[in-house]
Amino acid sequence: MHSCFTLFGIFLLAGSSLQLYQFLARRTNSSFNQVVLKRLMSPRRLKAPISLSKMSRLMKGKEGCTAVVVGSVTDDIRMVHVPKMSVCALRFTETARRRIELAGGECLTFDQLALRCPKGSKCVLLRGATRSREADKHFGPAP
Repeated sequence: MHSCFTLFGIFLLAGSSLQLYQFLARRTNSSFNQVVLKRLMSPRRLKAPISLSKMSRLMKGKEGCTAVVVGSVTDDIRMVHVPKMSVCALRFTETARRRIELAGGECLTFDQLALRCPKGSKCVLLRGATRSREADKHFGPAP
């Protein structure tokens, strides 16, 4: 059974991120919500994973901001120290979630992000490398 919450005076079901961001993209003038909606509706091959090391490198100097990833966040065992950061993603691996929370950070869902900052203020959109699949190496001009 889903729980309900209100946003802009509208009752919404928790767990339906796509419907929530369709509503936010339509009712707010924020381009952040339109970009998140476009990425949520994209195919799975464009929702590439991002590692903790790349995320921490991209979030350096952006303390107080939330990293938003429409995809999964994976652990990187080569990284010794994980900085404290707030991360919103579709999925987290078990070890990535544990390491973020042990560092004092937090792992958010898109429902929680919409309640916290509905217009995307203090959020940084990140994405993984989408052209690193083996199939992409065969595209382009002939050798």
